[in-house]
Amino acid sequence: MISIDQLDQNESLRREAFPACRDRVFLAHAGVAAIPQAAVSAMDEFNRASSTGELDYSDVLLDQMDSVRSSAARIIEAGPDEIALLGPTSLGLSLVANGIDWNEEDEIIAYLDDYPANVYPWKYLEKRGVKTVFLQPAEPGEITPDLIKGAITRRSRMLALASCNFLTGYRIDIEAISRIAKDRDILFCLDSIQTVGAFATPAKQVDFLSADSHKWMLGPMTAGIFYVDRSRLETLAPSLLGAWNVKSPNFIAEDEVRFEPGGRRFEPGVLNAQGLLGMKASIELLLDHGIDQVSRRILTLKQHLCDDLERLGFSLAGPKNGPNASGITTFTDRNDPDKVRQVFQKLTQRNVITSFRHDRSGVPYIRFSPHFYNTHAEIEKAVSVIASAG
Repeated sequence: MISIDQLDQNESLRREAFPACRDRVFLAHAGVAAIPQAAVSAMDEFNRASSTGELDYSDVLLDQMDSVRSSAARIIEAGPDEIALLGPTSLGLSLVANGIDWNEEDEIIAYLDDYPANVYPWKYLEKRGVKTVFLQPAEPGEITPDLIKGAITRRSRMLALASCNFLTGYRIDIEAISRIAKDRDILFCLDSIQTVGAFATPAKQVDFLSADSHKWMLGPMTAGIFYVDRSRLETLAPSLLGAWNVKSPNFIAEDEVRFEPGGRRFEPGVLNAQGLLGMKASIELLLDHGIDQVSRRILTLKQHLCDDLERLGFSLAGPKNGPNASGITTFTDRNDPDKVRQVFQKLTQRNVITSFRHDRSGVPYIRFSPHFYNTHAEIEKAVSVIASAG
């Protein structure tokens, strides 16, 4: 395994471990991440065994999925019994929205400018008399503990927040907000897809958590983690039922619906085993490096990027350092939106992969999201392309 210290010195090892580096500068992990070789190899092995009929779909596969469950639990500091192996993120959030016994006029505190997957499940509950209270931060994505306190009423039933805003990269203070929720006996559901794998995201501070692996966990799409605190397993009724999560001895349905224990009660059918094994390989890679080391590396690259973007005269969205900074760096030129589009086109032409986004008012942004394996040389190349486009 290539160490973080070797990343800037040993390009051949880096390219072997992270194939995306071979012919492009991949800086879009807040979108759909490029998968490392370790995950590709794990999925290839599963496919090979499947193609030759060697795969044991009974006890062996169950044991493999339990090992994935254990790795998933480690990266969010949870118990394996609190984990359901489900993706995408919206599936877990929808299970929470549909599994709570809501009362009419219950209130859910959310943020309209979160990614839509963390808006629509709560908004749709208005058909059942549940009110969505949308936060209005001073700056986009800046969800602070004080803002939360000001939105809470006696009818507040749940906080439904993202650990990090997908546009501005503002990372919330999960611990402080958790204390507020616990003190007031309010449920806390976290869309954590933009932090798990990049920053410590301890599940013990929330009641529910959902994150697909295809961003900062460096896994494939539709392989993810859905967490339910074991104290809430009876609070959240499974809204999807099948032969996997309801006890069916010898594949025979019983008169009584009895759920499997722990997080398995939320897995209604066959799992995305191939993708989950790829997710496990990527999670183990991240854990081997250490999430704290990964975070420090990401923030070092971010600082390099922010300094150069500001030098070139661009406006940054969200914090560039401090406890609320994340791996997302988003910038624009408010006086010249066409320039932003031209810069994005130039980056794409030069094989520098980023994301193009807009805010609610239509202002265009370019979003960078380098991961720990990216290098300072790649940041310098991206900046040189931007400078040449201007």
